[in-house]
Amino acid sequence: MKRREFLKGAGAGALAAGLGGAPAVHAGRTIRWKMVTTWPKNFPGLGTGANKLARLITEMSGGRIKVRVYGAKELVPAFGVFDAVSRGTAQMGHGAAYYWKGKHEALQFFSAVPFGLTAQEMNGWLYYGGGMELWREMYARFNLVPMAAGNTGVQMGGWFNKEINSLADLKGLKMRIPGLGGEVLKRAGGTPVNLPGGELYTSLQSGAIDATEWVGPYNDLAFGLYKAARYYYYPGWHEPGTTLEAIVNKKAFDALPKDLQAIVENACKVVNQDMVAEYAARNNAALHELVTRHKVQVRRFPDDVLKKLRELSDQVVAELARKDQDAKRIFESFQRFREQAMAWSELSDLAYLQARQAG
Repeated sequence: MKRREFLKGAGAGALAAGLGGAPAVHAGRTIRWKMVTTWPKNFPGLGTGANKLARLITEMSGGRIKVRVYGAKELVPAFGVFDAVSRGTAQMGHGAAYYWKGKHEALQFFSAVPFGLTAQEMNGWLYYGGGMELWREMYARFNLVPMAAGNTGVQMGGWFNKEINSLADLKGLKMRIPGLGGEVLKRAGGTPVNLPGGELYTSLQSGAIDATEWVGPYNDLAFGLYKAARYYYYPGWHEPGTTLEAIVNKKAFDALPKDLQAIVENACKVVNQDMVAEYAARNNAALHELVTRHKVQVRRFPDDVLKKLRELSDQVVAELARKDQDAKRIFESFQRFREQAMAWSELSDLAYLQARQAG
């Protein structure tokens, strides 16, 4: 009798777990996930960052989750990552939110805003300023859970086949530049083009585009962009601290027990911080090689050009904020944090860097 009562109770408990109690993941079962990315397979920094994330999840879980990475076009096209993970074709993706502006334009706030937040400030807004809650709310509509999983830091302004001496030089310019930065270029008279990284070199070399931005010296050297363009401009006004994302299919994430959910989330945090450190280290050596070995001409955008781009950027972002209530709420949160960050950075980072330069 006692044995029958025990088995009955155990069966009821298992049924309850499957219907909405603990996630239905059995002990000893290996969970196999596919991660699709927007980056070329094993591309330095971006692609290897995705590889590192997959490896960390596998190792930290003791092999309970095994993640296999697919580069752009291996399983889905570079810009097919969002839909693939949303549908469950893959359980995980790695990319950047500004690629998905066709889903909702306000998603661009979670990657990079021209003249916006630096890498450190983006992390502050996401983790402690309310940004992550807004991000997850938006992505939940698409059956996704987003996580910050990398940051390139301040980028370069891009590669150009002609000098930029005034705003007039941007008129008619065909440039690969995604997200809000592309809209700013359009307001300045240029033509923004959205291309995946793997197509940049050939497009620039063939003349299909006149200019391109990518990331910075580390990644730009790896793509050989110096062979296709003469001038390398800074600063990267359009991407001051671009957050890369890991997106997880919500159904797949919710099915994990709490410890595995924590492992996925914290592996993303590790990679998010690690990538900032890697770019800070690698960009130095790469810039030195570009200048000394390949004789790249590094140029600064003229002050009047940057001033006008800033004005146009403010217009673009303000107009986006007026489009709907979601955009308005995200903009207000972002802008409030940005104003506070600017006030502090003047007394901290900016003041220190000026003092160090003067010394």
